[in-house]
Amino acid sequence: MKTVAVGPTAMQECPKCEGLWVDAATVEHIYAERERQVSVLQVVDPSVVPTVAVEDKVQYLPCPVCRKLMNRVNFAHYSNVIVDICKGHGTWFDRDELRRVIEFIRAGGLDQARTRELIDLNERQRQRSSEQRPIPCMNDSSDDYFHTNRHQGVSVLIDAVMKWLR
Repeated sequence: MKTVAVGPTAMQECPKCEGLWVDAATVEHIYAERERQVSVLQVVDPSVVPTVAVEDKVQYLPCPVCRKLMNRVNFAHYSNVIVDICKGHGTWFDRDELRRVIEFIRAGGLDQARTRELIDLNERQRQRSSEQRPIPCMNDSSDDYFHTNRHQGVSVLIDAVMKWLR
């Protein structure tokens, strides 16, 4: 791989496939700083068709630093850009993926992804709380409703269960 400078950002590029290796700190700066995003977008030409054929099978790549297989992740869970990440060392972007990630960020994709995550989290919490609703206690020490109406038998039990289900 060869080092390429994109504005103030140094990256490693594979001359064969034109993929980019970006260390973890630099990736965070690119995601957060509009100036770095602009410099990347100015260098990358979206009209050029990738020269590497898309493979039919999923391939896990080793991290260039630690050589462990990286995780394949849909960036921000909703971007439809699958990148290869080594948490400790950085991200591998296949040809054109970095441009697509930056365009996703600049179009408000991160904000939309956060909103979706919050909605999903709230829904999961709501489901958990409804699954953990306590079963009403039907012994003599329970509330006065059952204690004073126990002579009505089954109808009281049905009534208590219906209250619990609401």
